[in-house]
Amino acid sequence: MRHPSPHPQPDRIEKRPVELRRAIRRSSLVQGRANESPLGRRLLRKEGGCVIASVLTLNRAECQTLKVTDAYSVHRVVYSLFPAREGQTRDFLFADKGGDFHGRKILILSQKEPASPTLGRIESKEIPTAFLDGALYGFEVRMNPTKRDKPTGKTVAVRGKEALLSWFCEKAPTSFGFEVIRDSQGTPLIQVQGIGVQRFEKNGATVVHGEATFIGKLRVVDRGTFRKAFEEGMGRAKGFGFGLLQLVPLTD
Repeated sequence: MRHPSPHPQPDRIEKRPVELRRAIRRSSLVQGRANESPLGRRLLRKEGGCVIASVLTLNRAECQTLKVTDAYSVHRVVYSLFPAREGQTRDFLFADKGGDFHGRKILILSQKEPASPTLGRIESKEIPTAFLDGALYGFEVRMNPTKRDKPTGKTVAVRGKEALLSWFCEKAPTSFGFEVIRDSQGTPLIQVQGIGVQRFEKNGATVVHGEATFIGKLRVVDRGTFRKAFEEGMGRAKGFGFGLLQLVPLTD
């Protein structure tokens, strides 16, 4: 008896990530110009239980002025939008969507409204609690995949495409409150991209994080855990742009 492959074959999934990315763009969490006015951003009307999604856009000149050259400089710029208060822990996530000749976009999810940036433009939109009441979503998340090495007890990076896909699919139901949807053949509707290493200098030391971006379709199995994964992030190194779960509601 032939068992279905635990992971999608390239010829069967090559179009799915493109379709998902298009859906994500069409259903952007941040729409309109809710924060722009001649006098600066207007205050957002806060509702109980809401989180705020924002997009920070920096043009090429602003990136040069702010010296945005690596992951740590992006970290520095985002943290400047949330001045630290004594005893307060980080209550925001971000995902660097990358830059090109024109500039850079950074997606931010926060519990409170970000401060006005010294440079760049920020647009924000409230995400109501009902956004997370669905059953099916398209998703994209950049993660720092790690596991506990049993012989040594140390945290080590998960390496290799097949190992990464297995790690994510096995971890999702218990840690993140969802399962990856499978097709009629039992193949998980997921692909991993951007496998690599994030490396930067901090206080004279080199910091290294393994990275991978997972794109697929999910079904919620535990609402509370799913909501926590969305609001608080997934996995490790969230302060450096990992773990922000980007979602697009899907119909049956």
